[in-house]
Amino acid sequence: MHEPPSRPPTPPPADAGRAHTLTGDIRTHEKFHSRYLEHDRTVIVYLPPEYDAKAPDRYPVLYLHDGQNVFDAATSFAGEWHVDETAQALITVGDIEPIIVVGVYNTGEHRINEYTPTLLRDIGSGGRADAYGGMLVKELKPFIDATYKTFPDAANTAIGGSSLGGLLTMHVGIRHPATFSKLAALSPSVWWDDRVILKEVDALPKKLPQRIWLDAGTREGLETIADARMLRDALVAKGWVVGEDLHYLEAIGGEHNEASWGARIGPVLEFLFPPTS
Repeated sequence: MHEPPSRPPTPPPADAGRAHTLTGDIRTHEKFHSRYLEHDRTVIVYLPPEYDAKAPDRYPVLYLHDGQNVFDAATSFAGEWHVDETAQALITVGDIEPIIVVGVYNTGEHRINEYTPTLLRDIGSGGRADAYGGMLVKELKPFIDATYKTFPDAANTAIGGSSLGGLLTMHVGIRHPATFSKLAALSPSVWWDDRVILKEVDALPKKLPQRIWLDAGTREGLETIADARMLRDALVAKGWVVGEDLHYLEAIGGEHNEASWGARIGPVLEFLFPPTS
């Protein structure tokens, strides 16, 4: 089932009659400007329990696309993932190491352009993923590293998203292995442009030093499952090993929506950020 090009609608304002559902220490940076992309965006940051700007501790960082949906029902356009509540609970009991999570808002009608690596001429959209990657790597990450107490190296930096955001994660991730060593592609839109992401993986000269979470839901349709399996197999052919540095999941009953992706975010965090010994 291909994602309709019209998704998502322009995000509703936070005061559209829905209560905020934020948990923990959340910081918001509005109108983040980029020289790579035409449109400013909001960036929202979750800080782990006991975060202290004056303490020596530093933290790994996870960057998530569609930031409206990451933490807050009041800003989401299709439901929230509850990443803040999930991270808070897992950190508190020691199931993952303390992390910083950065939600990068999409810009509504421009999402398709920014989240895809190539132009689809039949719909007149796509092809700005490399510019988005430039924004992440050369502008947003340096800003986050300068503003918060992060570990800035690739070993402690992850990127993730769903649907077109999953496609974007794979495209940007494999182009910037010196920045991102952990990728989470939930229900990625492998179908885009005759499965161009498979060609990108096939073109890799060798396996990259990255841990990858890849999944799809069994209620997303046979084509989506088949696409996810093809991406899994392409990664395995390059040297990734399922059960080691590649986690592949076909989520029973999983649908193509935020509720299903949010239900899987706990295991995603546990795979990408296991507790340090």
